Amino acid sequence: MSENSSRLTHLGDDGAARMVDVGGKQSSNRVAVASGRIAMSAQALAAIRGGEAPKGDVLAAARIAGIMAAKRTGELIPLCHPLALDAMTVEFDFEENAIRATGTASLTGRTGVEMEAMVAVSVALLTIYDMAKSIDKAMVIGEVRLLEKQGGKSGHWRAPGSD
Repeated sequence: MSENSSRLTHLGDDGAARMVDVGGKQSSNRVAVASGRIAMSAQALAAIRGGEAPKGDVLAAARIAGIMAAKRTGELIPLCHPLALDAMTVEFDFEENAIRATGTASLTGRTGVEMEAMVAVSVALLTIYDMAKSIDKAMVIGEVRLLEKQGGKSGHWRAPGSD
């Protein structure tokens, strides 16, 4: 085992994958904000905006799907801790030929909520795709990223250019 790999947090001394022990860490207020975007045709965007998509209220379903997914992040991402979120929001903004989803996760705990925010955004965007694919199968999901995190040992972080 190289010296470098022994410092990886998700590998034990024997090189086997492990969940990081957060038991000794101090609890702190933690917040993470993520965003992503789904580009689509003008026709699909108009149908979603007007509430005329064949499967119903696309953004309401996507919001609920994102929140539900965030609550299950520990089941979806290997080695992620299952977390009891204090709050999770998913908001949408219409852009030119696209919808942007922004997810904000928060809790008081010993580990961060970055993955929960990104899973929420990803599943919300996938739900938009599923509910509008009969209008536009060529929609493109992208730009899913962490915008900001607060709390924990590393403190406050903001993605460059996310202001």
